[in-house]
Amino acid sequence: MTRPGPRQSPPFRADHVGSLLRPHRLLAARAEHAAGAIGDAELRAVEDDAIREVVRAQEDAGLQSATDGEFRRASWHMDFIYRLGGITRASDELHVTFHNEKGDIEFTPAALRVHDRIRSTETIFAEAFDFLATLPKAALPKLTIPSPSMVHYRGGQAAIDPGVYPDIEEFWNDLSAAYAAQVRGIADRGCRYLQLDDTSLAYLNDPEQRALAAERGDDPDRLHVRYIRQINRALAGRPDGLSVTTHMCRGNFRSSWVAQGGYDFVAEELFNELDVDGFFLEFDDERSGGFAPLRFVPKGKYVVLGLVTTKRGELEDKDALKRRIEEAARYIPLDQLCLSPQCGFSSTVDGNELTFDDQMRKLRLIVETAGEVWG
Repeated sequence: MTRPGPRQSPPFRADHVGSLLRPHRLLAARAEHAAGAIGDAELRAVEDDAIREVVRAQEDAGLQSATDGEFRRASWHMDFIYRLGGITRASDELHVTFHNEKGDIEFTPAALRVHDRIRSTETIFAEAFDFLATLPKAALPKLTIPSPSMVHYRGGQAAIDPGVYPDIEEFWNDLSAAYAAQVRGIADRGCRYLQLDDTSLAYLNDPEQRALAAERGDDPDRLHVRYIRQINRALAGRPDGLSVTTHMCRGNFRSSWVAQGGYDFVAEELFNELDVDGFFLEFDDERSGGFAPLRFVPKGKYVVLGLVTTKRGELEDKDALKRRIEEAARYIPLDQLCLSPQCGFSSTVDGNELTFDDQMRKLRLIVETAGEVWG
């Protein structure tokens, strides 16, 4: 196997998705804050200290990108979506069944309602990024936000007030315009590495998820095409120098998952049409299917192979990782491949069922393996 060498722009040969396990003192401070025992300033001070430490840990592991671990969030996506103008938390709940080796977990997050025209009223996570940007000495600060698809996929058209949007095309236009403003706003703060996290484009590979989309009135055979179009509209005016990736997840909550199936259903349109620089893809077990869909990835785009699971603490075998990279390279040139965990370690405050030391061992393994494969 030839060694194409490291990359100097995102995605990096050794990279990670973004969320990291919250330290116990941060979880305790969040509980105290929710109970009214400490104020906003006290909570922020604990968050700041925890983020400083976790950024140092990422750099010590040898990563070229650093996030704040999403430590200021309860949820990877809803903390962002609820701050878009026109969207509110609904009184009812969604019922999502997550699966793991021991059985099922019922998750009941709050639903959302589009009650007014969607708009951007602020640069969401601006202060969080400003703080992060002051910390890394060698790594590039990376911001993760949910893709615009998540606003729709969470509730479908039923979550949109028809009195506000009698013409659904107006909803899509406003949604992409609001996201375009977010992209410009965070780029103006100096962000050069932005990741759009998306479960919908992975979920739609699962026939059961497509059936659910059909039940709520969406077109399951074309919904991914619509989502790709809307993401592209949101990114159309992004400034030069801003690298954008997307991460596609099949569910990540307390080491459990929702959907399964390879990327075959969405692959051709996804890889050829979505205007991003790289794709973070889950490939940690048989639920993710094989590497054959990677044959559709065009030159100039990169695939970050999520071969290292975040759902278990056991450390992967380095030689086994190298063999899987070799297998993927049968379908896409090795120079277009990178390595990462399969998902975040803590998409919600709950975190997956492994320890901080397990997490860091996995990140160091990714760096070491990438160095041996790509140089």
